[in-house]
Parts: sequence; C-alpha cells; structure tokens
Amino acid sequence: MDKTLGYLREILANYTDEHTEGRHLYRKLMEGDYASEGAFVRDLSQKESRFLNKILPNEISYAKEEHDKKRAFELNEVYELLF
Repeated sequence: MDKTLGYLREILANYTDEHTEGRHLYRKLMEGDYASEGAFVRDLSQKESRFLNKILPNEISYAKEEHDKKRAFELNEVYELLF
C-alpha cells in the first residue's frame, strides 16, 4: 500500500466507531487495490469526498501540532486532490 494511503487508513480507523462514512471509507481503502492516493480519490463519491474534506483539515492540524511533518504532508496530498 502507498505510504500516503497508509496514513489515510490510519486516520480513518479513528472514525470507524462513530461514523458510518468513516467505516465505509476504511473498508473501501482496505479492500480496494489502489496504486496511489490519486487512484483512491478518483474512486470516491461526492459524499465520500465531503467526509474526507471535513476530517482532513483537523487531522493535518493535529499532525502539525505533534511535529509530524511527514504525516501532515502526506495527508495534505490527499486533501489537495479532493479539489
């Protein structure tokens, strides 16, 4: 799995208990054979994109607060692809 998708999978795991959309996206990412974050983003519905658009800014901010520049960069890559 692509490193960026690994980070995305990790944060989506935090949204599987309380968010149906998070659980769905986590399963989609785990079961799909995505070569890159671009391939994953192209396969998203509008609803799925909106969910990621909602959670990624907070997750990127958290990574920056924790001085995890690599994670922040990788998650930002996905966030930028949503537009």
